[in-house]
Amino acid sequence: MSKRFSDLGIEASITERLAALQITVPTDIQKKSIPVVLQQKEDLVALAKTGTGKTAAFGLPLLQLIDV
Repeated sequence: MSKRFSDLGIEASITERLAALQITVPTDIQKKSIPVVLQQKEDLVALAKTGTGKTAAFGLPLLQLIDV
């Protein structure tokens, strides 16, 4: 079962921009990290190999949580 970023809680404005960059399917680290970052306010430590999408796993939910 392949999840989409919207299934993980990322809002439409961000998923549309990801789709424009041809990024549509989250990696394993993103599937596990994004919901946690969006829901809890505690620290999260996640380990994954280089190139697996860790920056987006933390960055996308943080962008969403910014109160503009």
